[in-house]
Amino acid sequence: MERASSDLGPGPPVRRRVVVHGRVQGVFFRQECRNRAESHHVNGWVRNRPDGTVEAVFEGPAASVEAMVDWTRGGPPLAEVVRVEVTEEEPEGMPHFSVRHR
Repeated sequence: MERASSDLGPGPPVRRRVVVHGRVQGVFFRQECRNRAESHHVNGWVRNRPDGTVEAVFEGPAASVEAMVDWTRGGPPLAEVVRVEVTEEEPEGMPHFSVRHR
């Protein structure tokens, strides 16, 4: 289900880019990230990177985006997260959340 940027909740949207290091590929990180983002009404995307990390962009209400950033610090049960880099960016009005393939 796609949401318009006007459906992102109260207050101006925020955007965070995260790069998650550790054992984060092959552990359903992207799928669980998408499920949680949709339940938190967060738009953006997630992808595996060639270097073994997972990169994601979260855009939406500040509290929901911060909940997603916090989730990446642990990830799904099989993940072993060792470090998360977080960068603040200007929101772009992304319409939905997707899993990208590189």
